[in-house]
Amino acid sequence: MEGRNAALAGAANLGWQKRKAPAIRLILHFKEYLSIVVLIFISLFLQVFIHNPHARGQKINTNRIVQSNQDADISLLNINQGITCLTSGVLNPQLGYDCLLVGTQTNLLAYDVYNNSDLFYREVSDGANAIVLGKLGDISPPLAIIGGNCALQGFDYEGNDHFWTVTGDNVRSLALCDFDDDGKTELLVGSEDFDIRVFKEDEIVAEMSETETITALSPMYGSRFGYALANGTVGVYNKAARYWRIKSKNQAMSIHAFDLNSDGVCELITGWSNGKVDARSDRTGEVIFKDNFASSIAGLVEGDYRMDGSTQLICCSVDGEVRGYLPGGEEMKGNLMDTSAEQDLIRELSQKKQNLLLELKNYEENAKAELTTQLKEADGQRGLIPANTQLQTALAVNLGSDSQSAHVELCISTTNDTIIRAVLIFAEGIFEGESHVVHPSAQNLSGCVRVPLTPPKDVPVDLHIKAFVGYRNSTQFHVFELTRQLPRFSMYALSSPDSATEPLSYVNCTMNERPQRIIMWLNQSFLLPEDAEFQSAPFQVCFTSLRNAGQLCIKIKPGGEISINTDDIDLAGDIIQSMASFLAIEDLQVEADFPAYFEELRKVLVKVDEHHAVNERLTADMAEHSNLIRSMLVQAEDARLLGDMKSMKTRYSELYDLNRDLINQYKIRCNNHTELLNNLKAVNLAIQRAGRLRVGKPKTQVISACRDAIRSSNFNTLFRIMRVGTASS
Repeated sequence: MEGRNAALAGAANLGWQKRKAPAIRLILHFKEYLSIVVLIFISLFLQVFIHNPHARGQKINTNRIVQSNQDADISLLNINQGITCLTSGVLNPQLGYDCLLVGTQTNLLAYDVYNNSDLFYREVSDGANAIVLGKLGDISPPLAIIGGNCALQGFDYEGNDHFWTVTGDNVRSLALCDFDDDGKTELLVGSEDFDIRVFKEDEIVAEMSETETITALSPMYGSRFGYALANGTVGVYNKAARYWRIKSKNQAMSIHAFDLNSDGVCELITGWSNGKVDARSDRTGEVIFKDNFASSIAGLVEGDYRMDGSTQLICCSVDGEVRGYLPGGEEMKGNLMDTSAEQDLIRELSQKKQNLLLELKNYEENAKAELTTQLKEADGQRGLIPANTQLQTALAVNLGSDSQSAHVELCISTTNDTIIRAVLIFAEGIFEGESHVVHPSAQNLSGCVRVPLTPPKDVPVDLHIKAFVGYRNSTQFHVFELTRQLPRFSMYALSSPDSATEPLSYVNCTMNERPQRIIMWLNQSFLLPEDAEFQSAPFQVCFTSLRNAGQLCIKIKPGGEISINTDDIDLAGDIIQSMASFLAIEDLQVEADFPAYFEELRKVLVKVDEHHAVNERLTADMAEHSNLIRSMLVQAEDARLLGDMKSMKTRYSELYDLNRDLINQYKIRCNNHTELLNNLKAVNLAIQRAGRLRVGKPKTQVISACRDAIRSSNFNTLFRIMRVGTASS
């Protein structure tokens, strides 16, 4: 490939750069024990393309898989449902080769491509939005783990359910990674509620909040993993600490870890919606290689496609273009992989030079302004600001004129008569686009700027502030930079215990902690006018939500008993988790009751049963109509062969009516299925919320017991478990 470093073999050298497959969404590969390498594509036509150039001449034609008429290298696997996820790997170690896993909104298929047989076919009521295959924790057999409608399920090679738990929202991405460096893999789950959760089997051991839906996760090595968001952000975490991240106006369609420069450390490879592919250093996020396709990237994978003992990075675009890249040779370890990198470096250094020259010019103009200040002090023209100028920040709750305008107020001020010309604030998840600029008009310039903040979720947020400080007549301004953290529960205003009715819902628990430490957590997590101090038990503090005017009361009673009164079960769970994290509590059992929420959940459970009954009835009706159609079709064809046109027309008319009824029933069934999924999501969310009210083993036990109660349709036991944490009396 001309223009590319010889250490990087391009797709043309691999001999399959322009392999076309229609409407490709995803690309995977897997390897058989006979070293046959296969490329798998998802089509828009409810089929899977299987590309196997190393086994030409094999004619396959069965009900499930058929040979393509256009290309002898391609077989078509008929799924007959909308394909939502796809992966491959060793599910049964005894077989010694990979199987194909295909997920849809209602089913999971484990398929043996080489023997053209189903390993198992399981119905998954929560759907399959993402799938990953491998060993999880201490569970001995490899599992096919699928994430769907707020639920996670793991199946072994026989289709047995070995793993089940719930998560906070619809699952969008999964990965297996040794998160805590204990030699066992944990499950990383990215969901639509912007959270990355880490499961050690069915226990959550870490949560990281992001600013958008997590669309992709990729293990790199050790405890390090890459992630991609729906807003074009990609980055790398090491355990719960973010190493780096970048944001693009394009969307990351696929990410993969691959050692492209042969330095022994995987880079994060990203395929973008504009057709760009880039490789970034896992440590800094610096681009070490990039290439461009004519259309959006569909998927990335690695494999020994040429069967020569070397692993290639394989990239596929949505219009079917496939390229393969070899890692750099030994002599290129750690070096840039593209000859154009030298030009990029020159441009980067030139830009730095221009910035330094501009900064030098500003210093020179400021020196001139200082001289002008001395000469024209009577005119009030000033240049340099005093050396002792400081920028101060303060956070406070502003109740506003009504409940709609209540917010948290950030006050930025200087310590002398200088003015603030502009303020730039960067904060994740608060502003659209993650940044906000305040530029006061010339008439409103002062030494104080107030910025309203309305965080949509109860998470701590770092506010990165840059302020331009100078005088009214200044032409150059000094830039002050500082960081201030917004407390997790900043959207709750302190209120008098007598000003509102105490909520009926509550959470009670007992902690073996000094009350002073709980008060310390309270001062750090809420915006209080002044720090609270513990005098003696009982101690009580009340808050009003700035979002919905809901009430929250926290009481510390004698004997270490803590009572949290709120009608918001999510808020109660967040408080329990935050308090347990601050106090380093590993296991915490609670007693909880949320009457209004539990009553709504009871109605949802009744609807779930009704939808299941309707679905069974519709399925039976459709099967009956299908049998009638087959019978009438035979009668109509018999009449045609006998020349009885009248009977033939009658039968085809009846067939038309039956077909119309089937179409109407299908629409009803689709609507019923959609409502069923929504109700199942509500049930799974309820189990997750009940689990978040506990910490450690009690949390795991509650989730498992709730699942067993739902499986046996014992709703009274379910609500008892949610209240007291156990099914026993």
